[in-house]
Order: sequence, then C-alpha cells, then structure tokens
Amino acid sequence: MEDTIVAMATAMGEASIHILRLSGSRAEQIIEKCFEPQNRERWSRHENFTLNLGLFRDEDKILDEVLIGRMVAPFSYTGENTYEINCHGGPFVAQRILEACIRHGARLAEPGEFSKRAFLNGKLDLVQAEAVIDLITSRTESSANLALSQLNGGLSRSITKLREDILEILAFIEAGIDFPEDDVETLDRENLEFLINNTLSHCKRLLDGSKTGKILREGLLTVIVGQPNVGKSSLLNALLHEERAIVTDIPGTTRDEIRESVNVGGILLQLVDTAGICESKDVVERLGIERAWKALKSAELILLVVQANLHLTDVEYEILNTYSDKVIVLINKMDLLEKDKDIVPVYEKGFWIPFSVLHGKGFTQLEEEIRRRVYQGESMLSTDPLLSNVRQITSLSNCDSSLKQALESLKIGMPWDIISIDIRLALQFVSEITGHNVQETLLEDIFSRFCIGK
Repeated sequence: MEDTIVAMATAMGEASIHILRLSGSRAEQIIEKCFEPQNRERWSRHENFTLNLGLFRDEDKILDEVLIGRMVAPFSYTGENTYEINCHGGPFVAQRILEACIRHGARLAEPGEFSKRAFLNGKLDLVQAEAVIDLITSRTESSANLALSQLNGGLSRSITKLREDILEILAFIEAGIDFPEDDVETLDRENLEFLINNTLSHCKRLLDGSKTGKILREGLLTVIVGQPNVGKSSLLNALLHEERAIVTDIPGTTRDEIRESVNVGGILLQLVDTAGICESKDVVERLGIERAWKALKSAELILLVVQANLHLTDVEYEILNTYSDKVIVLINKMDLLEKDKDIVPVYEKGFWIPFSVLHGKGFTQLEEEIRRRVYQGESMLSTDPLLSNVRQITSLSNCDSSLKQALESLKIGMPWDIISIDIRLALQFVSEITGHNVQETLLEDIFSRFCIGK
C-alpha cells in the first residue's frame, strides 16, 4: 500500500488513445517531474476532477502531448492521489510513458491492484469489487444490469442489513447471559426465537434469488435433445443465426456435442446440441448418444425437440418423466401437419410449444418461457438484490445453516452461550460476503482475476 503503482488501463495495441493509471503516495511527485502543463496557473491550483493538456517528459526528452486527469485523495477510485494519463494510441508511446513513471518511483501494478486498494481504503466492499469484473465480462444486458446494481451497492445494503440483524441477536444473547433470572428467561427466549426467524426469512429471500443471479451472471446450461432428424441442429443454427451445425436429411448427422453461447431474451444460454437419442449399432453414434444422456443430468434447461406428426417414443417419455421440471418440449415441423388432430397428444408433464424452425414459429413463446423460468414468474424483479457467484452463495448458505442450528438449539433448551456459538458463526459467514471479515488469501484469489490496470 505504500508503493505507487502504474499500469495501462487500456489494452496495448494501436488505437486512437491509450490511458495509463497512476496511483499512490508518490503519484503527485512523479507527475510534477514529468508533466509540463500548458496552463501552469490552472495546474498549480490543484483542482480536482480536471483534465489538463501538456507535454509528458522523461528528463529533457518529450515523449508525447497528453491529457492528464487529476483525482485527489480521498475522492478517487482507489482513495489515493490518482492520475490518468491520456496519450496517443501507439503502443510505443504508451510504453515509453509507462517506463518513465517506473524510473521516477512507481512500480508496475499487479492484476486488480487498483480495485484491491479501493477495497482496502473503504471505497468498495467485496461484492462491489466482484461486480467490477462481472460488468467488464458481461455478455447480456441482464448480466450487465445485475453487475451495475451490485456495483451501486444494492446487494451490499441488503447483506449489511442482514449482518446488523445478526449483531442484534448477539447483543440480545449477551444480555440474556448477563441477566439470567428465571422469571424473564422464558420471555427472552420467545423474543430471541422471533429475531432468529426474522433473520432466517431475510436469508431465504436472498437465497431464493441466488439461482436467478447465478444464471444471469454465468448463463443457463441448455441441452438440445431428441430423436435423430427432428430438427435439433436446425434449432441450434436458428438460435445462433449462423450455420454452426451440419444439417442434412440423413439421420445421425450430429455425432458429438456442439457447444455455443447465445443471448435469448437477455438470458445467456450455454447451448449443447447432442446426438440424436435412439437405438444404434454404430459405435461412434452410440458414444454420442451416451454423451447426450450424460449432458441431460447436468442441464439446467432441456429443449426436447419432437416431430409434430410422429408419436412420442419410450425414450422421449423417459426424458419427460425424469426431467419434467426442467424440460420445454418443442413440437417441431408443425408445417407437416394437415389437421390439428394430427398434433402429438399433450402429455401431463413438461411445457409444450408448437414450433417450426423452418417458418420461424414458436421462438417468441420459447423466449418468454425461458425468461419466466429464470425470473421465477413474477417473484424476481429486475430491481431485487441478487447474489450471483458461488463464493457469495456458499457463504450465505453457511450463514443460513448456522442460524437454523441456533434456532434448533434454542427450541430444545440449550444454554445461551451454546446458542451464541452458532450465531457467531453466522456472523462470520455473512461478513465474508462484503469483506467485513476476510482472509488475505481470499483477497488475492478475487483480485488476481482482474486485468492489470483495473
């Protein structure tokens, strides 16, 4: 933290401009040595949040004409004196400026070190820090909005309120330990049960939304499955808007899994097109069918493609019976039907959509059904604070388990100090989410995922 750090904030390469970021206790000293402002009077006023035009020098050598943004501590991203150097976009120019800053006392920043300093200086909590990288890597509008919501503190405020509620429970228990009169203990236990149940309800609301948050962040693992030649690969190509899979009239064209990602209604689908499931003597095709069955087990959504003018097979019924809660049945090739009575009879399991890849029918209904499932009907609003990564969800699940254990101990009459053990564990787990209680190894793991310069 005592070092002054510098790094490229834009990707190295030819561009119209490059930006270098300089932050730390010696940042001002380095800039004063290297920067010759065009308007020295204005520069000497040390105005915050200003852009200043001038020459960037290394001793007597002019390196470039630059614009320097000045952000004075603590009103900067890192909470330190921070300067952003906007230079011309040649990689050689940017590299020379970077080397000049290092020669005058800075060092090259580590991945994510600017954001790590922002966390350590209280400018961000861990949820907001993780939201930074999620925003950079977001691939849909929904995932970007989720990251922005977290970056703006929506989830942090909800987690902080949960933490405060647990602290209140601990304070209540401490009072019970200090004043254990028998005539008030029964009343105190009733109040304590009320406090724990309220906190558990808050936990449950957050955990209920975590599935949606995780899907918005990482995507929905979606497996396309069905008999050979029912239109699975055609569906994949239609969703991707490109000829990704080979389509022929010959059954069994797809032998291996084809994996692609696509944005459907603001939801990122991690698509897996599988081999047609059927009885086969072909060794290669049978291997593909085995992989298809394996993919079904890990799928979060299954698109079961059936042909409209054919009866369901035993295999299709088996998929519906086994995975009914995550199946959407697409009755494809509706254009082959002459009368409504020829439609595959509606089965009591699965959600059915009349479909035609060839004529582009059913895609809107499919999109609406996917969104309904991800957002759990109307129970999840776009403004709700949502946990979205495994670290956050695991910590909150552990917090929830500790609170439930404390409630169970309370109901069977365990002493106050025994109950407090689980409450303290719950406090530890919830504090890990925002970083109120966090180990250095976890910080290193989180911020090492960032790019250099962020």
